[in-house]
Order: sequence, then structure tokens, then C-alpha cells
Amino acid sequence: MTDLPLVSIVTPSYNQAAFLEETIRSVLEQDYPRVEYIIIDGGSTDGSAEIIQRYADRLAYWVSERDRGQTDAINKGFARATGSILAWLNSDDTYQPGALREAVDYLLAHPDVGMVYGDGNFIDEHGKVIGRFPSAQTDLQKLRRGYVHVCQQSSFFRTDLWRKVGPLDPSFYFAMDYDLWVRLAQHAPLVYLPRTWANFRLHSDAKTISADDRCWPEMLRVHYRDGGSWFSQIVLKNYIRKLAAPLVNWRRRRMFSR
Repeated sequence: MTDLPLVSIVTPSYNQAAFLEETIRSVLEQDYPRVEYIIIDGGSTDGSAEIIQRYADRLAYWVSERDRGQTDAINKGFARATGSILAWLNSDDTYQPGALREAVDYLLAHPDVGMVYGDGNFIDEHGKVIGRFPSAQTDLQKLRRGYVHVCQQSSFFRTDLWRKVGPLDPSFYFAMDYDLWVRLAQHAPLVYLPRTWANFRLHSDAKTISADDRCWPEMLRVHYRDGGSWFSQIVLKNYIRKLAAPLVNWRRRRMFSR
């Protein structure tokens, strides 16, 4: 068992008591034996700290104190991580059974791969599956064109690569994961496996719903930073998305008013 790599999972948390325990259990109940679980809570006032405390003896580290947001919390967690494989799972998302074991098996069998990622379900606030994340194989060139298709919740990457390109850029509120995928892909392949490893929760308070209009401008910052053209596909996609925004927002309001 000690020959298996240690996997460090970080959960950034803030006022997600309604979902936090389910997230914690999805990590602690994995069938992979070497997991280092770290929870960084931003000083929640909704009972989250009491939930975390119930599992404290099974955590490598946890804290509940004010921070500068999700990106800062993830960086704080990874700064304490000692595993050779890293991932983060937000406090309203969950892993599927067997996810860590399958991801580790793949990375052990393919030492050239920097990150492996799988499929994810979209779930609602009650845990009901309402869709599928459009995961697909990508690479550096495709990422820079806006072809992301990486489910963050089902992504596992190597610590040695993180040390080359990390930490996450704290100036990003939304696209810090996209920025990280681009930087990782500059050093090693990112590989998609058609395995359902995680559940991505969509609810009225989720960042994906409440602040989606901040995502594409941040992605464009990465694009231009790395020498991207004003006439590229990612810029065109941004304009198309702006035109479609009223319809998208209307459909989301209908979804969460039911």
C-alpha cells in the first residue's frame, strides 16, 4: 500500500453547509487507500466549520478563517499538500466511487502524462443528474482557441508539474482552472478518459450560474497574455456567447425557478 502514490485533495469552502458534508464523504469514502484531504474554509458563518469538525480526525489539515476567495484557498491548500498527485474539489461538488483509483492507475501506467481528466455529471441542488459536462480530448493549441472541454472536478495532475507552473493566479475569479490547464499543457500532455469521475453541481448560488459573464473575459486575458490574435476562434466565441447570453440566462432562470 505504501508503494502507491499519495493523492492530495483540497476543498475550498465558503458557506456551502447544504452540500459540504456530501462533498467530504465523497472524498473520504473513495476506495483508494492513500488520500491526504485538506479543507480550507473561508470563515463560513453557516455551520460549515461544525460539519468539518465532525470529520477532523480523518483530515490531514483544515482551517476556517477569512481568505481572499476560492483561488487563494486552493493555493493555501496546495501549499500544505505532500502528495505526488493533486486535485481540488469544490464544496458543492462530489466524486463518483472509484474516481481516485482509476485516475491514479492511469497516471501510473502513463508517466509522460501530466494530467488526466474524465467525464462529469451536472447535478442539481438535490443531487439529481440534469446533464453531462462536455468533456473531450484537448491540447495546448486547442485550449488557446477556447476548446477547453476539461471537467475541473474530474481532473488530477502531477505535483511536480504544479511546482513548475503554480500557484493559481489570484487575480482570476473564474478562469483560474483554464489558466492552469494552459500552463500545464505547455509541459506535458493532458489526457481525457471517458470515465465519469465527478458531479458538478449547478444551483442558484453557484459561481457558474451567478458570475458566468466573468469567465470569458478572463479566458481572453490568458489568450492575449500568451500572444493570441484578435482574430482567433476564442475571440469569436466570446462575441457569439455575448449575443446568446439573454437566451442562456433565461433558460437558467427557468431551471432554478422550478
